[in-house]
Amino acid sequence: MEYPAQSHPPLAHISADGKRAQSVRDHLLGTAALAETFARPFGGQEQAYLAGLLHDIGKYSAAFQRRLRGGPKVDHATAGAKVAYGARQPEVAFAVAGHHGGLPDGGAQTDPEGAGTLFGRLKKETPPCEGWESEIPLPAAHRPPLPGDGFAASFYTRMLYSCLVDADYLDTETFMNGTPAPRGGGAAPDELLQRLQTYIAPWWNAKNELNRKRCDILRACLDAGKSATPGLFALTVPTGGGKTVSSLAFALAHAAEKGKQRVIYVIPYTSIIDQTAEVFREILGEENVIEHHSGADFSMPEGEFDPCLYRKALATENWDAPVIVTTAVQFFESLFANRASRCRKLHNIADSVVVFDEAQTLPVPYLRPCVAAIGQLVQFYGVTAVLCTATQPALQPLFDTLTPGLKMREICPDTDTLYRFFRRTKLRQAGELTAEEVTAQLCDAPQALCVVNRRATAQQLYAALPAEGRYCLTTLLCPSDRKRLLKEIRARLQDGLPCRVVSTSLIEAGVDVDFPAVWREEAGLDSILQTAGRCNREGKRPAEESIVTVFRLAGQRAPSMIGQNVDAARQAFSLFEDPATPAAIEHYFSFYRTLKGDAALDKQNILPAFCRGLQGRIFPFASVAEMFRLIDSDTVTVYLPVDAGAPLIDRLRRGEVSRTLFRQLGQFTVNIYPDHLQKLLSAGALEAVGDGMYILTDLHLYDRETGLSLDVETGQGWFV
Repeated sequence: MEYPAQSHPPLAHISADGKRAQSVRDHLLGTAALAETFARPFGGQEQAYLAGLLHDIGKYSAAFQRRLRGGPKVDHATAGAKVAYGARQPEVAFAVAGHHGGLPDGGAQTDPEGAGTLFGRLKKETPPCEGWESEIPLPAAHRPPLPGDGFAASFYTRMLYSCLVDADYLDTETFMNGTPAPRGGGAAPDELLQRLQTYIAPWWNAKNELNRKRCDILRACLDAGKSATPGLFALTVPTGGGKTVSSLAFALAHAAEKGKQRVIYVIPYTSIIDQTAEVFREILGEENVIEHHSGADFSMPEGEFDPCLYRKALATENWDAPVIVTTAVQFFESLFANRASRCRKLHNIADSVVVFDEAQTLPVPYLRPCVAAIGQLVQFYGVTAVLCTATQPALQPLFDTLTPGLKMREICPDTDTLYRFFRRTKLRQAGELTAEEVTAQLCDAPQALCVVNRRATAQQLYAALPAEGRYCLTTLLCPSDRKRLLKEIRARLQDGLPCRVVSTSLIEAGVDVDFPAVWREEAGLDSILQTAGRCNREGKRPAEESIVTVFRLAGQRAPSMIGQNVDAARQAFSLFEDPATPAAIEHYFSFYRTLKGDAALDKQNILPAFCRGLQGRIFPFASVAEMFRLIDSDTVTVYLPVDAGAPLIDRLRRGEVSRTLFRQLGQFTVNIYPDHLQKLLSAGALEAVGDGMYILTDLHLYDRETGLSLDVETGQGWFV
């Protein structure tokens, strides 16, 4: 590369061994080209290219060149943001300003110089950058047509930012490594569809009516995937209908036919993500399925190198893979994040098929922002979205309000007929029962499941059951022990042995167990029906004999957080002879959201915050990122030195800090609330190892059958 009138071009990077250098010009052009490619699916290529050209022009300064050789730190991002804002490119200015530290709040024109906001940054004095104009001519850049509302504009800005930071990372990584890292790869959607068709080929010769009906659903999904125009879909499949493989069939058929780049499967709970990902790997091949969640581990033994694991680890950073299986927390918190590490994958959501499994679990306090985000992805970013569940949450009215004109289409027609066919249970209201009465009924059933609302209740009922074949499943157990116990439970059910399980709601969604009788403490109708899905799951017994008993526990009120769910469920029971019908479910969700009110569906006022920021594009990116937390952050993590967790905790004590270690430790953790934490600290049972992280030192307080004790010194349990 020749540089006119310069024998020593300004440098962007120097390799770790000091033997190679990358010029600023080469880095800017390389980043711009990648960013342009990433933004093309949603029409943002011109501004993405401009952002790539401007993001590091601050490196032309003499101050930064000294920094490369050990000098003091220097702000090299603000210079490009100033140029972009001066050119009336506020979206580019935001992206450039935040490409290292994160998208800032816009702030106000009155913000002082040096404030962390965009306006404060724009007033900041920056080192002179000489020569960049002659090397980097700036093209005109137009924004794609978007609605004139603040949320759409802010959403686009974040997607543009994603393109820039991923391009910046990749170009830098390629230079530093001396060769492109083994990213991408994997089979194309049409090849994955062929693998699925090979896998399901034996199913078409179904021998019984149940499997023939499952094949009808599967065929409808394949046909709709090929024929339907992209957009927003519902897949309402009753429990037992095979919705996991059928939804994958729709997604792959649609991706292959419509040219979508990947399939993203969004699952509400890490407790069920493993089994879904395992099914997908069996069908599509290990190399084509990436799990991205707190429990996913791509570590390699010391001294060994596995190219497949390495590629997967890299793919979790930007979702550059054919099939992604992730959590709702990871998906939605990333869509409202401001940090480069969380946002760099967002552009790879564009032009994909996104399946939201168990869609009824979309978090109510953030429902309006989540629905608005889904609407943006479908309307402006080439996404086909599927809301997949047995209890469809009646979200069309919210889409009508937030994304007018976006209509949901049902993939499987005649859901009423499907419900009648797959009805496996009969709901029975038992009214108020004492704990002793519930225990007695469970003892009369050799195999029984009872789902309650409180962890303390679960431990209390468990203690009163016969010792043989009793189990207690709550989040007071670490994931490793929950998996072990579920394996034992499935084996005892299969062998016809006594098996009585008391659980909190964690068993409701996606856990593949089949009990002949089930009890459910009063809750929302969706939770009751999810619990019912664990009863007579395979249809081996008559529905009229497979009873799901709904009861109110004497002496206890419903926890405040689900009080309105219970009220709405009671109304559905009073109005519908069969509250499990699609009509009853729709009424339940509509009435429940009426009880909650619109304000409760956006408790942090996320959408108004962006709408207020439309004038001057002064969006509160950093503030919203702090507020948007799908899981309450007032819990702390307790690490348990049990089984394989013990040597991992020894490494933590020795000061090792790595993403791989924390992923492995995730199988040996329990998250607890402040009251519980204080009791454990007062008992001297914990050792602090970081901000909000503790090691349990008194192992007498952890039972591998029931979990972390709620009875610390006082002997009293409480709701958490």
